[in-house]
Amino acid sequence: MSERQKKDLVIIGGGPAGLTAAIYAARAGMEPVVINGPEPGGQITTTDELENFPGFPKGIGGFEYMQKVTSQAERFGAELVYEVVENVNFDDKPYIIDTDFSSYEAESVIIATGAEPKKLGLEKEDKFRGSGVSYCATCDGAFYKGDEIAVVGGGNVALEEADYLTQFGSKVYLIHRRSEFRGTEILSDRVKNNDKIEILWNNEVTEILGDDELSGIVVENNKTGERKELTDVEGFFIAIGYDPRTELFENDIVLNEKRYIVTNEKQETNKEGIYAAGDVQDPDYRQVITSAAAGAKAAMEANQYITSLKGDSVYV
Repeated sequence: MSERQKKDLVIIGGGPAGLTAAIYAARAGMEPVVINGPEPGGQITTTDELENFPGFPKGIGGFEYMQKVTSQAERFGAELVYEVVENVNFDDKPYIIDTDFSSYEAESVIIATGAEPKKLGLEKEDKFRGSGVSYCATCDGAFYKGDEIAVVGGGNVALEEADYLTQFGSKVYLIHRRSEFRGTEILSDRVKNNDKIEILWNNEVTEILGDDELSGIVVENNKTGERKELTDVEGFFIAIGYDPRTELFENDIVLNEKRYIVTNEKQETNKEGIYAAGDVQDPDYRQVITSAAAGAKAAMEANQYITSLKGDSVYV
């Protein structure tokens, strides 16, 4: 590993929160480094269309949006590295961040590592990932053109995925364990009025069928106990929520009962000079705009912190 690099600010994560933080920090002259991690651009890059972000009345693709934000961060002088953080030491300052290629010392850190899709925990779920099981409709939907597809979940993500997948599938089952959706009314109505979607209320997926690849799923009604095999399903998309990526920080940073990072209104964690922004600390909203706002706040606070250490404190 090369000699450890000294930085005022290291941002861990390159999604909307991390890159917005990079824009604000770079404009303030902090010369931040952004460690992009295993999913550069974050989950938004897998979103077909971002419809509710101000300034894009016709919507914008998630990947295109993150390309613009990345370009903007780089234009202001942020350094983006495509590395994966393997270890952190937040016991004493300067804080140490080790990646698979480099090592950094930082006076301040912004954690913006996001969240990852939850799994159902079924046998064969991992085995068939990429062979019938998916967690991303925009990534894999086109593989199932003309096929029957199943989506499990009842929140906004599941509703969006089911609606999107009707572009490809001959039919889409939307399987939800409750009798009403948890998503917004506009998305719920869109799904309910889509003739290509069959909603299976009060149902849960209990088994994934197949030997070498998925050949169907088994659902069970949790009210009546009725079991049904959907053997024509070729693609199974799981959209039941997310788990925050906090494993690296659990020994240093205070987490809540759901393992999200606990922050105050200034995005501060329990460690001086360490902030968190975006889905890694937000279990409630998980929107691009709230993640970006949190990233901006974290960067402004980090700038205030660093400049106060140097004897001159100004927000930029």
